[in-house]
Amino acid sequence: MRKIIHLDMDAFFAAVEMRDNPKLRNVPMAVGGSSDRRGVLCTANYLARKFGVRSALPTAHALKLCPQLVLVKPNMQKYKQASMEVFEIFHEYTDLVEPMSMDEAYLDVTGSHRCHGSATLIAQEIRKRIFEKTQLTASAGIAPNKLLAKMASDFNKPNGQFTVSPHEVDTFIKDIPVEKLWGIGKVTAKKLHEMGIRKCRDLQIYNRSEMIHLFGKFGDTLYDFCRGHDDRELELDYERKSVGTEETFDRDIKSFDEMKINVVRLIQDLRNDLERYQDRIIKNLQVKIKYYDFKQTTIERQLPFSEESFLELLEERWCQDPRAVRLLGVGVKFEDGKSEESKKGQLTLLAV
Repeated sequence: MRKIIHLDMDAFFAAVEMRDNPKLRNVPMAVGGSSDRRGVLCTANYLARKFGVRSALPTAHALKLCPQLVLVKPNMQKYKQASMEVFEIFHEYTDLVEPMSMDEAYLDVTGSHRCHGSATLIAQEIRKRIFEKTQLTASAGIAPNKLLAKMASDFNKPNGQFTVSPHEVDTFIKDIPVEKLWGIGKVTAKKLHEMGIRKCRDLQIYNRSEMIHLFGKFGDTLYDFCRGHDDRELELDYERKSVGTEETFDRDIKSFDEMKINVVRLIQDLRNDLERYQDRIIKNLQVKIKYYDFKQTTIERQLPFSEESFLELLEERWCQDPRAVRLLGVGVKFEDGKSEESKKGQLTLLAV
């Protein structure tokens, strides 16, 4: 039986800001964009969440929910540094670490002899080490598989942990809302609710064939998940497929010359991000446009990495629909695999 820990930092961006500025600790605060209609929140502390403020919420709406909300601009460099410190601790306990984001990961500690082989005690110790090193808190879920560990980490947030032992799986999973299962989005959740299915116990009345009939290929997986069965291994060799950067503007941009200026600036940000991927070959360039009415379009092509190439893509796509723009983005897609030759090729591209 495997021993999987899901570790999730608590309100990560907000926690870093509260750590660095004690005045923010006892007020509702959020990290995100400006308070005009274009700003969006990255995350909020737990005081703000009591007002319904959450990540991805437009800043203007968040301020209506919580007029006293304190806004802080994101500082990604600080968050990346804190993340690096946290992941260094993870790797002290196991080499089997699957990062899900900069503040979340799965750890397989099945073969670990730390803490007498107890995954619960290992999670406790890791959370203690994280706080000692970073003054940040983390929550953990401990279970025989990824599905259950992820669910368990939400049970005692913030700064807590929850263990689902093998003999508790059947009891634990029955009362889990179906929308908490991996792979179930809004559309599937709505379909399930319309069928009167709210919790996993409701799904368990269907056999595997019925599930496949109702939900296609995913029904086979869903049959197992609603019973707490999950044989997915940790993905240790994850390769990022693309990198991009974008910006939503305070006002709509109507001038193509102004669009070009902003794209050139975004390209420089992209270059900086690509420094972490110097062992990858760039396959395609991408330009993203979102218009004032939220219509969105993306153009992608195999071109040399250069300002000229991105501007060529921008001009081609915008000229097809020349209207006011609220967002611009640039990005790259990578070839599969890595090699020394690819490393040289990437360095050459970045030097352009």
